[in-house]
Amino acid sequence: DIDTRRRSKPSSPPRLPAAAAEMEYFTSSPLFMPLVKLVGEYLGSEDWMHQLFHRTYLPAHYALPDPPVSAAACLFALPPHDDVDRVSRLPDALLHNIVSRLPVKDAARTSALSRRWRGVWRSAPLVLVDADLFPATSAVSSVLAAHPGPFRCVHLNDCYMDEFPALLTGWLQILADKGIRELVLVNRRWPLDITLPDTFLGMATLTRLYLGPWKFPDTAGLPSATCFRNLRELGLCNVIMESRDLDFVLDRSPVLETLCLEGNLFRLCLRLVSQSLRCVQIIGCFLEEIFVVDAPHLERLIQSEGCTPNGTCIKVKIGHAPKLHLLGYLELDQRHILEVGNTIIKAGTGVSLSTMVPSVGILALEVRLEVRNDAKMVPGVLRCFPNVETLHIKSEESGQPSGKNLKFWNESGTIECIRSCIKLLVFHDFRGDRSELAFLKFFFEGALVLKEVVLVLANGSFTTMEDIRSKVKPLMSMKRARDSSIMVDTNGRSIGNFKRASDFSLLDPFGDY
Repeated sequence: DIDTRRRSKPSSPPRLPAAAAEMEYFTSSPLFMPLVKLVGEYLGSEDWMHQLFHRTYLPAHYALPDPPVSAAACLFALPPHDDVDRVSRLPDALLHNIVSRLPVKDAARTSALSRRWRGVWRSAPLVLVDADLFPATSAVSSVLAAHPGPFRCVHLNDCYMDEFPALLTGWLQILADKGIRELVLVNRRWPLDITLPDTFLGMATLTRLYLGPWKFPDTAGLPSATCFRNLRELGLCNVIMESRDLDFVLDRSPVLETLCLEGNLFRLCLRLVSQSLRCVQIIGCFLEEIFVVDAPHLERLIQSEGCTPNGTCIKVKIGHAPKLHLLGYLELDQRHILEVGNTIIKAGTGVSLSTMVPSVGILALEVRLEVRNDAKMVPGVLRCFPNVETLHIKSEESGQPSGKNLKFWNESGTIECIRSCIKLLVFHDFRGDRSELAFLKFFFEGALVLKEVVLVLANGSFTTMEDIRSKVKPLMSMKRARDSSIMVDTNGRSIGNFKRASDFSLLDPFGDY
């Protein structure tokens, strides 16, 4: 009953060489010196500093939405042995749809096909991706001036020139005037602390907005009537901003459903007050607190790759979130403090109605099972989520010997969600060490309704199939629920992806299980 599954690994973003002058700016700029010092003290890794530079210098392309056009598409107006132009006979709505899926230069060229096509491009909602233009900056100005609107989708990712900040103010005004719906705006030039013109804050027609890396404009003096009344999706990637600015945007986005934060450079207290939010994902941000104050429609709260300075932690506080179904990763290694209601959850915290979140059905925890104080947090946290059906455990390596911790699980007692609810356990970064086996033995003995266990192998820990079998073999002699199976996954999935987290067609974005 062991199944070994191989999955194709998701492609990793390329690591590009940094220019020496730009790296020097990054490490010496007064703006970034507090961050550089903080990261250096916390991680003590010069190589990680270079990774941080690349992550900041290059836009988080894995986080940005894909443009709705393709330069690789092949169109054939005439099938073989047929001289009838059937495409031109299509209704206007279909022709507009076709043109909107072409790179903008090809879309404009359709005007020369025939009299039938002459007005199609100008009457179709504009889709503009500057990566399809060269030289991008001057061509963007021409396209924005030539098309009367509305603008369906504009991606400005590739504009490089000293005049770009000045041009941008005019471009944003044109976009606002012509009804922009989706905007992706990326600053690829140093310095990264260029303040974004506040013109975009008046774009009432926006439904999707992704920004980064910029310095967010100060919202203190903006009119209270400013409102993103149609904005449904917001992504902030490597944006420098104050907590009050994010509060300003959330307060004035009455239909916002998805909020994505990636790599924000300064520590931020994230307070979620929204009557519409359904999904919040936070990747690699310097945060002090994530506080779900009042979010009655929030279904997913996902945090990964969190960064904290030495000696501090991130408080994750769950207030009013009656529909919260998916939560993770909670890092039980002193980096996260979980607070439910007004109670901080510690090892041995007594369970009560005020400390439970009964709506959560999918829970992900990251824990160093070799560290006794970290492992002791697991039972207390699990007791806060009595109705979990899918549990993800990410095993973090600590380098400490695990022998002293093996008897701990015998003292943990019964945990209701393990006993009567959890049907699927996904154990990420499995190495087969003694602390992991001790936890799994405890889990198996108490899990009466367990159906499937997925062991996602840690990268580099196994070299042969025989090595895998030898590490998994001890699990086969452990007592567990009848008809439960064990599957070995050699690759697994990464949650560090906005597209997966906010895709509600995926019931469990932590994995395809």
